Amino acid sequence: MAQSTGKIVQVIGPVIDISFDTEKNPLPNILDALVVTRENGQKVIFECQQHIGEDTVRAISMDSTDGLRQNGGFSKQPGKPITMPIGEIR
Repeated sequence: MAQSTGKIVQVIGPVIDISFDTEKNPLPNILDALVVTRENGQKVIFECQQHIGEDTVRAISMDSTDGLRQNGGFSKQPGKPITMPIGEIR
């Protein structure tokens, strides 16, 4: 699946709603990762939890949402679930 970009439409604590243009790509699947880049370049990972209608998904943050705002942030959809490295770190 190609990456699609969404726009933040609401921020409520650790939860955000993101609207996607579904004419080009489908909505992310439930449990898919979403990546939002803050203005300072830091990436925040979200997990898609619910399709809430009107081409919008509700996602929960894996980090603080401080500084994110509606109509000001964009999300990339990598098309895969959140991953965690396993094994020894070298």
